[in-house]
Amino acid sequence: MSEIKELTTPELQKKSRDLGEELLQLRVRKQTGQVEKPHLLKSIRRDRARILTVLRAQS
Repeated sequence: MSEIKELTTPELQKKSRDLGEELLQLRVRKQTGQVEKPHLLKSIRRDRARILTVLRAQS
C-alpha cells in the first residue's frame, strides 16, 4: 500500500486503467474456460480498488 501512495496521480490513473483492461481480459477468459490462474481475478480487483481509494483520497 505504501508503494501505491508514493505514485503520482497520472501514474495511478494509468495503473488503474491497465489493471481494468487486464481484469476485463481475465473475465472474458474465465467465461470461455481458458483462465489459467483464477486467483489473479481477486488480486487484480483488490489492487485496483486500493489504487482507486488512494486516488479519491488525493482529490
